[in-house]
Amino acid sequence: MTKLKRILSLVVFVPIGIVLIVLAVANRQVVTLALNPFRPQDSVLSISAPFFVFVFLALLVGLVIGASLTWWRQGRYRRQALIEAKEAVKWQSEHKAIAGRQR
Repeated sequence: MTKLKRILSLVVFVPIGIVLIVLAVANRQVVTLALNPFRPQDSVLSISAPFFVFVFLALLVGLVIGASLTWWRQGRYRRQALIEAKEAVKWQSEHKAIAGRQR
């Protein structure tokens, strides 16, 4: 099973890595992100960096937002699983106590 996971991760992550490297090499030109819509030439609210940096940051922010929303939406299921796990431990200890008295 471990070998299968390793092979599968190589099949998935190596092409993704190649695509990211090609994307970074193809988009090396410096661009300016102006955060002031009224005066875009204002250097205080602008950031200059290679274009791939902005693309990677956008991907990273999207991943973080998506993961956070998924984690938040699944909170009720995690809470329910915690409650059921506590109940299972309680029932198991009660069962052991009853089985111990019967001997």
